[in-house]
Amino acid sequence: MLPISLEFFPPKTPEGAAKLRAARQRLYTLRPEFCSVTFGAGGSTQDGTLQAVTEIMAEGVCAAPHLSCIGQSRDSIRDRLAAYAAASVRRIVTLRGDLPSGYGLGGEFRYASDLVAFIRSETGRQFHLEVAAYPETHPQARSPQTDIEAFIAKVEAGADSGITQYFFNADAYARYVEELRRRGVGVPIVPGIMPITSSTQLMRFSDACGAEIPRWIRLRLQSYGDDTASIKAFGLDVVTQLCHQLRAAGAPGLHFYTMNQAEATLAICQRL
Repeated sequence: MLPISLEFFPPKTPEGAAKLRAARQRLYTLRPEFCSVTFGAGGSTQDGTLQAVTEIMAEGVCAAPHLSCIGQSRDSIRDRLAAYAAASVRRIVTLRGDLPSGYGLGGEFRYASDLVAFIRSETGRQFHLEVAAYPETHPQARSPQTDIEAFIAKVEAGADSGITQYFFNADAYARYVEELRRRGVGVPIVPGIMPITSSTQLMRFSDACGAEIPRWIRLRLQSYGDDTASIKAFGLDVVTQLCHQLRAAGAPGLHFYTMNQAEATLAICQRL
């Protein structure tokens, strides 16, 4: 079994927090290398992010908060780094991030590479820095080549490893990594894995983030209509096969986007 990591989002209600705690306990049986915790646009849930990270660490598991730089000042990032250091955080997922709706571009950082460089200048090697990777190209990139350059810039600024946006085409990952290796980039690139449990949810997320759903998968999901059991069974087959292909391609690990649920990730890992 490859090393795995898990991603959660901060719950918004006490009921959501209780459900997440229960899901985490089930997922800890997989012995994750770490758990990452996301935030809202512009860092709008970052207090909830730190709270969730603190809980996970108290449960004996390494946790990594997501940290975005768009709309932030150097002082605000410096304060956030101090809070993470005080909480004994040792790993951060560093991102450009998105501003909340209605905001113009602001802050003192433009790219994730700027954030990585700033963290290194402020804290040295105190934190292990993860950055985002896009095997199918970031939706706002001018070209695949400029997207590759953007990832290289993050590594040159001091990133330790990459976690990819989810995808369903193993060849896209293999070719992306091959191109980075050809360019002399040797950091681990861990594929992001999205379990398929809901057709409408997957379509919505994929349209928003630019992840490609192959036509055959989209048509099969549409053919099941509201048959949730068939969607989950098909999704389990598809994603498990993808993970087998990624393992064969030399992926150093698997990062699961759990959506704060345990069942699908557990089922995939049991099959693997």
